[in-house]
Order: sequence, then C-alpha cells, then structure tokens
Amino acid sequence: MNVKSMVIDAHGGPEQFKPLTTELNAPGPGEVLIRHKAIGLNFIDVYQRTGLYPMALPHVLGMEAAGVIEAVGEGVTHLKVGDRAAYAATPPGAYAEARVMPAAQVCPLPDGISFEEGAAMMLKGLTVNYLFRRTTPIKAGDTVLFHAAAGGVGLIACQWARSEGITLIGTAGTDEKCQLALDHGAAHCINYRTEDWAARVRELTGGKGVDVVMDAVGKDTFEGSIDSLKPLGMMISFGNASGPVDPVPLTLLAGKGSLKITRPTLFTHIADHETCQQMARKLFDKVLAGDVTIRIDQRFPLEDVAEAHRALEARKTTGSTILTV
Repeated sequence: MNVKSMVIDAHGGPEQFKPLTTELNAPGPGEVLIRHKAIGLNFIDVYQRTGLYPMALPHVLGMEAAGVIEAVGEGVTHLKVGDRAAYAATPPGAYAEARVMPAAQVCPLPDGISFEEGAAMMLKGLTVNYLFRRTTPIKAGDTVLFHAAAGGVGLIACQWARSEGITLIGTAGTDEKCQLALDHGAAHCINYRTEDWAARVRELTGGKGVDVVMDAVGKDTFEGSIDSLKPLGMMISFGNASGPVDPVPLTLLAGKGSLKITRPTLFTHIADHETCQQMARKLFDKVLAGDVTIRIDQRFPLEDVAEAHRALEARKTTGSTILTV
C-alpha cells in the first residue's frame, strides 16, 4: 500500500516539510495499520520540527490522529479490522494518510465522537486528564491558573475544571480569546497583553495565590507563575511555547513558600496500555456527557501542514487545529 506523508529531513522552519510517498508493510506483532481520517496538530510537533526536542531524521511528524483500523498484528486484542480508533502516541508519524504503529496506545473511538473530534482531542484531552487527575490532588473549590486558556488544551481544561467544581483563572493574548475561555468555563480570564496578569491573579485570590499553576508557555510566564502560587502550591510546567525555562535554583522554591514543581509529559502517563485506555475512556465519557465540547477552529489539508505550523507559532489559532486527509 502506497501512502503519502509529510516529512522533514532537517530541523528548522515550516519550510522543511516535504511530501513523501512510501509503501506500508503489514503490521507486525503488537501493531496495527490505521488509515487516518483526520490528524491533530500540537505544539510538540513544533518542538520536534525546530530541534528543541531532537530526533533522528528524516522523520514524519505528528503525534495524534483518528481513523479506521485496516489490519491488526499478532497479539492485538483490543482492536479489530473496521474499528474506529484514535490515538496520541509515540513515535511520531501521524502526518500521513495511513501508518503502521504500536497498538497499545491506540484507543477504540466511540460512535458518538467524530473522527475530526477524535483527532483534535486525544493529545490535548489526555493532557488535561493527567493535569487534573494524576499530577497533584485537585478538588472542587481549588483554584488553578491556566495559561493559553483559549488554545486547544486550554478550552478543554476550562470545561473540565467547570465540570468538577474547580475555579480556573485563564490567561490569553486578546480580549476575544479571553471571552472564548470564559464561554468555555473559565471563572476569570486575563489579557496578558493589557494587564499585569500576576498582580491580577493575586487580586482575584484575595492575595492568597492559586493552588496550582498549569503552564505550557514556558520562559515568558515562568516567573509570574511562581509568584502566583500560594505557599505549598504546585507549579506544573508542561510546555515551552515561548522557549525553554531557564535553570531554577531550588532555594527559589523555598523562599516563595515551600513550593513544588514538576515537568511532566503525557507519554510517561500513557506508557502503560491499560492506564492509557482508562484515561481515554474518562475523556470520552466527558465528551459524550456534554461536559467537554471539542472546538475545532482551523482545518488545513495535510499538504498545507507548513501553513498550519505558521499559524500555530504566530498564536493566530484558537481551540484545536486539524489536518484533513
């Protein structure tokens, strides 16, 4: 089977993407062949393209997609030919019409969720799952600061927080993006271009600070995020959209109130097959119950992936972005 994909053979800008046609082999033990119906776009794809997260080249990028299982390798029992499925998984390779890949993190997709929603929600939704359920205890009544609240992860996080009685304070770069976050469940949203957002967080919390910060922006927001935490608070740094965070002396955490800090990745949390499947079922339940709606605001043909990357890096996107096959 010949399939088209988009590959890079050098790290750099979006212009590095090139079309490639390859022949797929049958899936081996523990693998499936999935034909994609829609593909997700994420900031980790940018990190890999630029070399912030180095990888062997040439390589097809892309960490999530949804489609139909066309062949199943020996030992795969949770999927069969014809099943609808979606995944967020390593290794990269989703920017393709179809692929052969390990089956463990490929999840059966319920009929009530479209392929486009599946492609737009797996990496982002599973990320929200581990942020709220697996990183530090968060309960109803707690307050969370979430940066980039109008993005793909952010809009899911706003809804997730609202569904569990958690107060979410968001930040975003325009008044329109702030309103989008508010419409999706944020209790407050601060325009970081027009306000001192760290001071505003202190004001909104009566000077106490928040229980948890969830920060995928990185370098630009790190200092203010630390200053927004209450004593014993937890800083979750889970991305680097503005660049990697500079080294931090541990004494800083002591001086700011015995703070905690962690730098998790989704792929650690979903490495175990059954854990991944359980996390996906929880996410699907949230969507099927109407607690979380997956907003897709940008669609690009697969061959226009360079333009999709430019829009994402320029912060011109809201909600999720998908590539169509």
